[in-house]
Order: sequence, then structure tokens, then C-alpha cells
Amino acid sequence: MAPVSKATLAIDFGTSNTVVAVWDPVQAAPRLLSFPGLSRQEQAHSAIPSLVYVKGKNQLLVGETVRAGRWGAVDPQRLFQGFKRELVAEFVPPPRVLDGERYDAERVAQAFLQAVMEAVQKEGLQPQQVVFTAPVGSFERYLNWLRRVAGACGWDPIQIVDEATAAALGYAVGQPGSVVLVVDFGGGTLDLSLVRTLAPQAGNSVLKAEVIAKADAYVGGVDIDIWIAEYLLGQLGLSRQQLGALSWITLLEQAEQLKIALSTQPEAVSSWFDDEALTAYELRLDRQALEEILEAHQLLDQIRQCLDDVLLTAQARGLAKSQIEQVLLVGGSSQLPAVQELLRSYFGKKKVRCERPFDAVALGALQVGCQVKLEDRLHHSYAIRLWDPLQKSYIYYPLFERGSPYPCRRSEPLILQVANDGQTEVRLDVGEVAQVAQAEVVYDELGRMSSRQLTRQTDFRSLTPGTEPACLARLQPPGRVGEDRLRVEFAIDASRRLLATIIDLQTQQPLVEAQPVATLS
Repeated sequence: MAPVSKATLAIDFGTSNTVVAVWDPVQAAPRLLSFPGLSRQEQAHSAIPSLVYVKGKNQLLVGETVRAGRWGAVDPQRLFQGFKRELVAEFVPPPRVLDGERYDAERVAQAFLQAVMEAVQKEGLQPQQVVFTAPVGSFERYLNWLRRVAGACGWDPIQIVDEATAAALGYAVGQPGSVVLVVDFGGGTLDLSLVRTLAPQAGNSVLKAEVIAKADAYVGGVDIDIWIAEYLLGQLGLSRQQLGALSWITLLEQAEQLKIALSTQPEAVSSWFDDEALTAYELRLDRQALEEILEAHQLLDQIRQCLDDVLLTAQARGLAKSQIEQVLLVGGSSQLPAVQELLRSYFGKKKVRCERPFDAVALGALQVGCQVKLEDRLHHSYAIRLWDPLQKSYIYYPLFERGSPYPCRRSEPLILQVANDGQTEVRLDVGEVAQVAQAEVVYDELGRMSSRQLTRQTDFRSLTPGTEPACLARLQPPGRVGEDRLRVEFAIDASRRLLATIIDLQTQQPLVEAQPVATLS
């Protein structure tokens, strides 16, 4: 093992690939890390394939070992991929029982990240600051899961920054005083972040960066591969139901290769062997057919919607479209010609750049807390769920709107009554409210995933899902229905914690002062 050295570390945990970067204090520059057996050695960006294969009881293979050894072809039911997106979007595929053990997305993802973190420690690195990246639209459940996994390895506390925002920060260090839009289109999500940086003041080397607007959708390269595979089956006169698990996996691999090839050439040809039918097929796809596939599944419309959301928010905050100086494309799916053409039609060819698409997020995340002070905004709205005893139903009362900068304080206190006569406990059920855009994902009886049309819906997700909110205070004397009893003042501190101050209106005594209710995303 190498000598232990203190380090600032950034981990970009991705749906398809994961990248780890460290700040080199000697060179005063970022450096990408590569791990034997985990990282793809033939690629300059040293990405770790986000793959796990359950070889036997308590025996898991991770990363490049799985991909290079084609372990998925040995037994497809033991191969896990796309588990990060399942956690972020809170898809719930059925768990698989292997060797008498249950494996779900959380267990597999935790094993993957623990393998990565153990590899970091074997390199002799002792992180003194750790930054994880997460999709713009991540809900609190996923962010808390990240914190727990890192804490189990002794990495506590950690910082979490939006993936697209991180990439923007990496650019901002070299271009202070700029306005940059990052479009991060990876394997699992589409994220946009518009960031403005201010040049450092005299005597201060730290840049100040302000997030102006964000937008996101749960759609990515995984969905596109499925769409292409289903299109190819249609061209061959076959259907998904006719394929076994191994044939479907190998077809998805070929669909991905065709997609990648079309980033640099107008037409791509490949071959696919149906293992169950023992039949070989020639596969053909050109750019026009791919664009028609994307349009048919509303992908380009979704990108337009996200762009319009960002531009409208920016305009409301005094920033015109013409003031955006650079549009940076990161993530593997940003290499699609149809996506790049769409961005150029919005901003012009000169402004759209595609540099370091696979590692810009991890490299940019290293700047958080080192060279850049980030002023972020809430991506989701937050509301409190209240019981209306007259209507005998729940109502949702807004607390903080999406896009609010923090730290901040709610201007008006909330006056509350008890829900039941004799109530003695004060519990606050706060949740995230978001417009969620995602591809509909369904699973068949074998646990195979299909991706369908994009939909948008309003979603409320409690910060304490599946459990009763903690008791924050007790009432004495007990409350009575119909009487105003509590005045609650809400604030968000610099660490994104939701704080509550509760006053008993009957006794005029404070029950709690600035007590944390939750950490917000």
C-alpha cells in the first residue's frame, strides 16, 4: 500500500460509468484516478463501468472486470447495471434472489461504491474533503443514501453538488466572470445548469459562482439503447417477447455500439447473434432513422422543454439568452448529432462546445470549496402536509418555492391547529414537490426493463417516506380542534437544513428554536 496522503476527492457516480478525480496539491491541478480491475485502461478518462456481477454467495465482481470478462453472457440474471438510475428515479424493480440472498438496487449500488472507496484507500489516499455529484433532480432519499454509504467508509461529512453545476464550475475556474450553460446528458438523466461566475475580489483567490437556473428529466442513454433495440427488432420482424435474457443483453450492446458509431459517421452496420435461436443478423442504422426514433419517443421535445424552462427562469432573473457565453455538452448521450444540432439551433454553432464529455463533471466537482464558493438554489419546491379535520383529507401548504436561494427565511409564519382533540405531540410532515419528467419504465415477470413514452407529472415525496415524522415538541395542555395553537417559523441555513422555530400560542412559550427538520436538495 502506498503512503497515506491527505486529498480532496470527487466521485461522479454515473449510470453507465463512474469517474474518480483527486486534487494534486503538488501540481495544484486535478488528476483522474485509475484502479486496476475497476477502470477501463484503454480509455483516457479511466472510467469505471458501473457494473456488478454476483458470481456466488457474498462474491461480487465490479467494474471493468465484469465488462471485459463478459460475465453478463455467463448468466444475465446475475448482472446488474443501471442501478444508480433506479435509485435516483426511485424505480422499484423486483429484487433478485441469488444463492439464497436478495439483491436490490440499493444493495448492489452500495457494494459498487464501497469497492470504489476501498480502491481509493488502497492508493494511499486519505480524503480530507469528499465531493459526490448527483443529478439535478435527485430527491432527498437518494442524497441521504449517498451520505450513509460514504459515512460507512468513514467519509463523513461529504459535499454533494449537481452534476451539471460541477461541470460548469470546472469551466468557470479558467473563465472568471462568465455565464455558462451545461447540458449533461448521460446514461440515466438529462440535467441542465446555468451558472454565472464573478471574478474574485482583490486579495481573495476564491471565485464566486451563482446558479441561475436548473432543469432535468429522467431520460438518458439507457432509454435510447432500448428504443434502438426495439426498432431493430421491428426491422427484423421480431419482438422483445421472442428473446431470452442473453439475446436481449447482446442486442442492447449492439444498439449502444450503433449509437456511438453514428456520433462520427452517417451510417453504422453491426452484427448480432441470437443465442437462443442460434441465428446471426446484420443490423443497420443511419442518422435519419435514429433521429426519427428520438422524435417518436419525444426525447428532442423534452430537451427543448428543459431548455425553455432554463431560459424563462433566467429571463425572470434578469439574464437574457444572448448573455450565455458558452454551452458545454457533457455525458455520453450529448455526443448524439441530433442533440448537438438542436443545441446549435438554440445558441449558434460558436457557443456550443463538447470538451471532456466523460470526466468534466468529476474534475469540476473538485473546485467546490477549493477555488469556487457556490451560491446554489433549491431545485424542488417544499411543502408541509396538513390534515384538514373538516374536509377529512390532507392538504399541502407551500413553504419554499423552487429556485429559492439559500440561506433564506420564510417571510410569514405558519399558524397551525391540532388535527385531533387531546393531541400532545407536534410532528411536521415536510416533502419535496417537483415536476418530474421521465420515461415510463416497466418490468416484466422476469424483471426485464422496458422504457416507454416520456411523461410529466407533479410529485410530492415526503422527507420521511414510510415512517412517521419525528416528534419535535409536546403540547401541555393538550390541543383542541378548531383553536389556533402553534406559530411555526421556517428557515433554510447555509447547509441546506430546514429549520423550524415553534411557539405555543396558548402559553406563549417557545417549544423549539431553529431545530433542524430535514436537509433539503
